[in-house]
Amino acid sequence: MDIRVDPALAAPPFEQVRDQIAAQIMDGRLADQARLPAIRALATSLGLAANTVAKAYSELEASGLVVTAGRNGTRVVGQTVADAGLTGAADAYIAAARRRGLDTDALVSLVRTRAAS
Repeated sequence: MDIRVDPALAAPPFEQVRDQIAAQIMDGRLADQARLPAIRALATSLGLAANTVAKAYSELEASGLVVTAGRNGTRVVGQTVADAGLTGAADAYIAAARRRGLDTDALVSLVRTRAAS
């Protein structure tokens, strides 16, 4: 796993770590069930505080890309499981929008606007 933190970037270190791991999961460089480095080990190798890496891992877990099992470490969740989480979120969004009377074009427009911001 190749991660680099650039202090010159506006994004805080935990976001850089989170985004790079997420990208590696999504493009297949980190395979299903791959074990991520221990928080302290990754923090040490990147010159970061353990809490910084812990926050990145926590956000990855909240997004459904990894699962943490205590002493068994943090592992990549299979893409189908991660996709199911996104599908569920999309379904909930669509249902809420429909209840408010939005049609498909309005839904797509709203998503594009929010994604661009």
